[in-house]
Amino acid sequence: MESGYTVMCIDHNLAVIAHADHVIDLGPGAGSAGGQVVFSGTPAALAERRSSVTGRFLADALVSP
Repeated sequence: MESGYTVMCIDHNLAVIAHADHVIDLGPGAGSAGGQVVFSGTPAALAERRSSVTGRFLADALVSP
């Protein structure tokens, strides 16, 4: 059931990211090398984005038992 609420979570835990409905990945690097939106979409689509550091780690986490 959808109640019309939005929950935003800022997290680096790949298990949390994998279960999100929508992910916004900021980068391309950390600190002063970041701050740009490098991806916006589903966790599965992010895992396919090999140019994203988060996407590469997420892809590895999704195939691991």
